Amino acid sequence: MKHKLSHIVRRKKVQSAVKSDASQQELAPRITNETIATHREEVIGSARKYIYRGRHTKHQIVVISTTLFITTLVLLFSYCTLALYRFQSSSAFLYHVTQVFPFPIARAGSNFVAYENYLFELRHYTHYYEVQQKLDFNNESGKQQLAEFRKRALDKVINDAYVKQLASKYKVSVSNKEINYQIDIVRDQNRLGSSDKVFEDVLKDYWGWSVDDFKRSLRQQLLAQKVVAVLDTTTRTKAETALNELKSGVDFVAVAKKYSDDEATKANGGDLGFLIDKTNHDLPAQTTGALFKLQPGQYSDIVNIGYALVIVKNNEFSGDKVRGSHILFTFKDINSYINDLKDKQKARTYISVN
Repeated sequence: MKHKLSHIVRRKKVQSAVKSDASQQELAPRITNETIATHREEVIGSARKYIYRGRHTKHQIVVISTTLFITTLVLLFSYCTLALYRFQSSSAFLYHVTQVFPFPIARAGSNFVAYENYLFELRHYTHYYEVQQKLDFNNESGKQQLAEFRKRALDKVINDAYVKQLASKYKVSVSNKEINYQIDIVRDQNRLGSSDKVFEDVLKDYWGWSVDDFKRSLRQQLLAQKVVAVLDTTTRTKAETALNELKSGVDFVAVAKKYSDDEATKANGGDLGFLIDKTNHDLPAQTTGALFKLQPGQYSDIVNIGYALVIVKNNEFSGDKVRGSHILFTFKDINSYINDLKDKQKARTYISVN
């Protein structure tokens, strides 16, 4: 009897298990092409939500970054404008800013003058007096000197702008070869150091300049000299007349007395009155260089020394020195030509240095 009951129970359990499996099979979805397509759309739809959310986030990042960048630029521009035009700061930071952004400091005729040009001039003045002369710009006398430097620097860059206009009009330019030649003359006479290292150190210590800064300053100086040489035809004609007389056999002393603009040597026939060595700093480097290329008794061609034309003569050698004479033909001041241009094209400044 017990065995029969046990058999019946097991039979019911098996039947129940079969029914449960059948029920689960009925609940499980059938895998068909339609169910696969439906599932794929569900997955893609969920992915789109994340993609759209990512795109939206990237867009927000771009907008925020752009806004921050523009805000920073506006703040930087506002600070620099205030520091440059109201407080007239000449800090290294602001100098570098003006090298990137073309803030104007003046207008010469139709051309703007860059604030960077002004700071370039001002900073080498202040560097020299601060480092070499130990001038304190914080005390009263130092402040007065700084005000004078500011005026000098502003006047110079405005004048330089007018010189560039004249140079453009008369097609005058300065080549790198001309600049390097002038540097070679100076360095050959050991005026700025014989080695590259000493040359660079002298520029840095005295003016806070690099070699490129020095070349930049020299280029503007040579440009002004060449403009004057083109415009002042009277002085050129006078020098050529004197040279022709020398070539025709007229004595150097007589020609010097007749034509030289150097009142200190004119009465002595142009005799400089002292022995000259190659490192002499009392004469222009071009004059010294020309003298040492001559043999005793020879005279040079016309030499442009910047502010004048000159003809030099080697009277005699004395060891490694030379006794020489010169005939000087002084150019008109560049300001005589600039002032005419200023009258026609007024300059306007954006800071006050008075």
